[in-house]
Amino acid sequence: MTTTATLPQLQCESDVGIATVPLASEGAFASWQGDIPERFRTLGGPELVERVREARAALGQRAVVLGHHYQREDIIQFADRRGDSFDLARYAASHPESEYIVFCGVHFMAEAADVLSAPHQQVVLPNLAAGCSMADMAAQPDVLGAWRELAAEFGGTEEIIPVTYMNSAAALKSFCGERGGIVCTSSNAGRVLAWALERGRRIFFFPDQHLGRNTAHAMGIPEREVSLWNWRLPSGSRGGLSTDELRRSRIILWEGHCSVHQRFSLTQVERARAQHAGVRVVVHPECRAEVVRHADAVGSTAYIARYVEEAPAGAVLAVGTEINLVSRLAKENPDKTVFCLDPVVCPCSTMYRVHPAYLAWVMEELAEGRVVNRVQVPEQQKEHARVALQRMLQLA
Repeated sequence: MTTTATLPQLQCESDVGIATVPLASEGAFASWQGDIPERFRTLGGPELVERVREARAALGQRAVVLGHHYQREDIIQFADRRGDSFDLARYAASHPESEYIVFCGVHFMAEAADVLSAPHQQVVLPNLAAGCSMADMAAQPDVLGAWRELAAEFGGTEEIIPVTYMNSAAALKSFCGERGGIVCTSSNAGRVLAWALERGRRIFFFPDQHLGRNTAHAMGIPEREVSLWNWRLPSGSRGGLSTDELRRSRIILWEGHCSVHQRFSLTQVERARAQHAGVRVVVHPECRAEVVRHADAVGSTAYIARYVEEAPAGAVLAVGTEINLVSRLAKENPDKTVFCLDPVVCPCSTMYRVHPAYLAWVMEELAEGRVVNRVQVPEQQKEHARVALQRMLQLA
């Protein structure tokens, strides 16, 4: 009989916490935002901590610091609130007393906060190079081109509802808002797709194919009614889909994915079950379909956190999501064994770009009355993006 052994909580550098090294010593710094003043590049962890704390104390309630679940510990320690992208944007919008919203996350999250915040609030992203590879897979020109091809195929788009995942640029949220569409999160995707299918025959869903496919499956939509649009093909290729495939599709998925969640595999799930009796597997819906369908539970980052917290003492939990969240859950639930499904997966590389040196820089500038790294969505985009987000809010 298989027995449960004590596990090293994680097999990644997050196991012991990512040490704060000077920014200049970061191997990938050359691809990060380079115009940070020279004086911040050689500061070590303790000095950066002290400088951030001093700047925060000087700002008081004028600034709120938000930390996404996937941020490393040397950033999350400063967060007034931690959560997923939508929760954080909504939290910022509900705190009008904060003139500055410092969003420790990636670019699309800061954009959403700017869309939902009050006119007097300014959103700051510590490192403007902190993007999202999934969001980048759905560029506005490519989506507009695909929309035109769909219009040509179906003689118009009146019966096609565009749905974009929260993990997308504000321009695409605006695209959806202007065309009768909506935004979804990983926690409400089922409700959003049901809403869309009440209003049209088909859904055009981007940028994450896995969330769309897994949600469609959970809703009982047959696989033959779900198609995948390959945006990398030349214009006029109809995403590589035949007329028959398009005509029978109720959901047309964009060929995008999360580079972290796509790493999880069915082999990892099977290995966890073989090695640990009674293990419970909980994964994010951005994982591949075969991983999701063999897990015990599936849900957003907030759902995963609740699932682990509410598990009984002694539970063994294999988690399929970004390593910083898994590491934090392991440390906060010492009465359980919590480990990552992928023994070598490491932090989201773009989240990792929010180094404490950038946070110290933007906070000190704010304390001196200067705003750097402001993220500001154009007013026309903001108007339509807010429409799409408000539609989603009504379903939340």
